[in-house]
Amino acid sequence: MAARDHVAAIAELVDHMERIGLLARDGREETLKALHSREEFVSTGIGSGVAIPHAFSESIDDVIAVMGRSRAGIDFLAHDNALVHLVILFIVPRQHYHLHLRTLAAIARLFHDDEMKRNLLAADSSADMVLTLRRGAPRAAIA
Repeated sequence: MAARDHVAAIAELVDHMERIGLLARDGREETLKALHSREEFVSTGIGSGVAIPHAFSESIDDVIAVMGRSRAGIDFLAHDNALVHLVILFIVPRQHYHLHLRTLAAIARLFHDDEMKRNLLAADSSADMVLTLRRGAPRAAIA
């Protein structure tokens, strides 16, 4: 990621979601507004170099997520004041509100694993990051 602060990081990830077809162009502004409102309430920088920005949307039918890595670090105003190196942003359809806490808990479990974080930070490519996540996902299953 190129972003250095949480506002730019969120925009960078939402733009990536749009670019790869996870988010329709007409949902971009609603999504950014919801994510920024959430950040104004309380930072989603959970500490230990991880942030999990998340929000609800009227314009999607399924949970969508994207992850970014910053080697330099991003100021997410985390409670531990540490720069964030791993950001996983997810959007939940408003009509599936119940998935919000389950998704958040699964992601938090996944990133609570120090080995997982080290492997993601050391990965040589996005494909390696995806493989690392897939190996760790069964331990953090949403269901």
